[in-house]
Amino acid sequence: ASSDSAEIATGSKRPFDPSLADPSPPSKLQRFSQSDISPADADSGGEAGAESEAMAGARLSRTQRYLVAVEYDGTRFSGSQQQPNQRTVVGVLKEAFHKFIGQPVSIFCSSRTDAGVHALSNVCHVDVERISKRKPGEVLPPHDPEVVKCAVNHFLHKNEGDIMVTDVRCVAPDFHARYKALERTYHYRLLSGPERPSIFEKNSAWHIPEDLNIQAMKKACNILVGHHDFSSFRAFGCQAKSPVRTLDELTVTEVFPVMFFPSSLERSEMESPDGSLVYSRASLMGSSGEGSDVSSTTSGKSVCENGQEFGKRLRHRCFVVTARAQSFLYHQEQ
Repeated sequence: ASSDSAEIATGSKRPFDPSLADPSPPSKLQRFSQSDISPADADSGGEAGAESEAMAGARLSRTQRYLVAVEYDGTRFSGSQQQPNQRTVVGVLKEAFHKFIGQPVSIFCSSRTDAGVHALSNVCHVDVERISKRKPGEVLPPHDPEVVKCAVNHFLHKNEGDIMVTDVRCVAPDFHARYKALERTYHYRLLSGPERPSIFEKNSAWHIPEDLNIQAMKKACNILVGHHDFSSFRAFGCQAKSPVRTLDELTVTEVFPVMFFPSSLERSEMESPDGSLVYSRASLMGSSGEGSDVSSTTSGKSVCENGQEFGKRLRHRCFVVTARAQSFLYHQEQ
């Protein structure tokens, strides 16, 4: 069989058939059933099928799978998974890729996020086949990852600008962003204090007017860490086969209440060996406004009767709950 395939591939000449020179009309084709096919003919058909599969595989090999990391502000998203008549993370990404390569794509995210949930780094994978725009049908070598990143960000910037591709890598065809994920980490930011939070904190923190008992929270965290049945944390309609999960880390850390949550890069630089978030004195002074030279038309600062500077808001205590595990159950954000 291999020698026959090689002969066809090299385009060898076939012997001349005298019947082709006969001017008489061709005879009618005889009807036959599948049972009339001889084993030899069936084998030759199998060879042709194998050859077509090989050609399809060669075409598929031109499709490049990319691992894409994105960050987004989830305020105006109805979650990450695509939904009809809703603006979602996957829907916006698919639209940007479609405009870039000129054909629809499928995108698979590592983690699902609900409406209003932000992502510092959510990863997904996408298969892209580079088709020539000058010669439709001609498959070209895959795009460089940096080209994919810049091109997709170009179209994302025109769509609200609340999502951005931060990294793109080439991965193997069998890599799956969801099933190959090693772990997932979620941060829950809490503001504790009677003062209403700033409007700039509206969509980035959960405000709790009461004082939090951090020691009790930490003690409760220790109970949840490990291999447990988290059925009570499941939402109605959860599609996970089992509620049993392994929670590797669950911590509560008090941090300085800056107006933004650090990006993945900044967070890695500010993390202490025990995983808690730490801030340098420079960043604290810059965030609080202390140590800066602010021009004013008055020579002094206005002070209220209680000794507090006029216009200066009371500061909240800020806590970050960090949960890290290989996988999470589908839960509902309140």
